[in-house]
Amino acid sequence: MKLPVSTEWVLHCATSLAQLAPGEIASAAQLAQYFDLPAPYLAKQLQLLVRAGVLAATTGPRGGFRLARPASEITLLQIVEAVGGAASPYECREIRRQGRGALPEEDCRHTCVLARKMADAHEAWRSSLAGVSLADILATLPATAPARTRSRLLTQP
Repeated sequence: MKLPVSTEWVLHCATSLAQLAPGEIASAAQLAQYFDLPAPYLAKQLQLLVRAGVLAATTGPRGGFRLARPASEITLLQIVEAVGGAASPYECREIRRQGRGALPEEDCRHTCVLARKMADAHEAWRSSLAGVSLADILATLPATAPARTRSRLLTQP
């Protein structure tokens, strides 16, 4: 499975926003500078998180982003699916019915065992990400991380 490069970006941005104090926001430009990313493209990715209900955005000269809900209510799966979609990366095209090796119709009444196993793997991956919240991630960071993130993210050079 290959995820869009922006998946890493939004995971880190959401984690950084989760470290802000209540009422604090960070702009797309601040986040882009913090991670050395292209601001216009990052802003589009952050808007996907807004549409998914992960982030809330405020407009205006002092606008920016913050978490839309408590970190404990935002899962890694919600973030990943906001930019990469929820579709399974495996598509069974029923090649078992094609070519010289084509199986008879009676052997194809049930879902292909390979498609079933790939669907099981995709569901396990989704379940794993659904079981981890941003609060879980924050709990693994060093105690000094939030203050460091706030000071470097919210301070303009």
